[in-house]
Amino acid sequence: MRHRMFFRFCRPLVAVAALLVPLDGFAQTPATAGLQTKARQIYMIEAVTGTVLLAQNENEPIPPASLAKLMTMDVVFDAIAKGEMSRDTQFPVSENAWRTGGAPSRTATMFAALKSSIRVEDLIKGVVVQNANDACIVLAEGMAGSDAAFGARMTKRALELGMTQSMFVNSTGLPDAANKTTVHDLVTLSKHLQETYPDFYPLYVQPEFQWNKITQRNRNPLLGLNIGVDGLATGFAEGQGFSIASSINREGKRFFLAMGGLASDKERLEESRKVLEWALSSFENKRLFADGDVIGEASVYGGTGASVGLVAKTPIDVFVPTNNPDKLSARISYRWPLTAPVGAGYQAGTLKIFSGERLLREVPLFTASAIGQGGLPSRALDALTELMLFWL
Repeated sequence: MRHRMFFRFCRPLVAVAALLVPLDGFAQTPATAGLQTKARQIYMIEAVTGTVLLAQNENEPIPPASLAKLMTMDVVFDAIAKGEMSRDTQFPVSENAWRTGGAPSRTATMFAALKSSIRVEDLIKGVVVQNANDACIVLAEGMAGSDAAFGARMTKRALELGMTQSMFVNSTGLPDAANKTTVHDLVTLSKHLQETYPDFYPLYVQPEFQWNKITQRNRNPLLGLNIGVDGLATGFAEGQGFSIASSINREGKRFFLAMGGLASDKERLEESRKVLEWALSSFENKRLFADGDVIGEASVYGGTGASVGLVAKTPIDVFVPTNNPDKLSARISYRWPLTAPVGAGYQAGTLKIFSGERLLREVPLFTASAIGQGGLPSRALDALTELMLFWL
């Protein structure tokens, strides 16, 4: 009786099937082969395929510091895209914005004048080019009523973007124990900004911006290297070190990089350049599966067929080292078994591609054809098979 009760409760559960996919002829070296980095946290991907090139403590919480302003800008850009405001909307400079982020604060500022009103487009340039705290607070107060309320909006937006490890309590990233992010989340955000806002993203390479008759150069030190960097920003937190989120676009390749825990501004500059140049020179694109290739099969319960082919909706590429002695591996995972009827194009599983134990990328897989519901004898046989497997 106890066994029957156990089966009754377990019967609705569905197992996760994992199928090995042969990748003969392809290989991959370990993530940091030939590379030593001084960063405590680092995460790097290739933009088109999403291949992970570097990952070390990528989900370890760090204070965002001024990198929080990337999230501030996403909220602002999104509001403009949705018609909540325009580039010409004006917001007043409050005493709080002036004292906390303006000239009296002795922090990064655009020197906004107290009680003046400033266009959103100029405030954006103040944040992106000059890293201005006063511009952030003016935008936050104008859009949400207070900096704290805007911080809550930033956190909500971050979750929408899949930044599950991030929390923001202000628009500037000024010290607060509750502010946190990860280099993984920063790469997610950087990629989103570059892909989603083609009209605003070029501001990240604007060389200078003048406000209140004061001209300040772009604060991103990588731009002066002229190596193809086109964003994004830097940060510093007492006791946590120097951090950066950057993107490079050169030789038909784009990479997104975020690092934290560096000892100095000089070390941040040197390490960033070294890692970016390493990625450009050490990797090449390889196609694993062409468009329409059947990558594997999933079992179907109670159908006119016992299985259905699984395909991706696009070709599947990865970036691999040009010198690649080690084998890639891949697995398909799906909820076993699929229950008929199953329509064509149903998202049934995920292809995971690995280098050793390191996950390079995940690709959703879809049913290649439809499987109708089978007759009573076939459904009974499948039920018996499933029952035996669950008992085992």
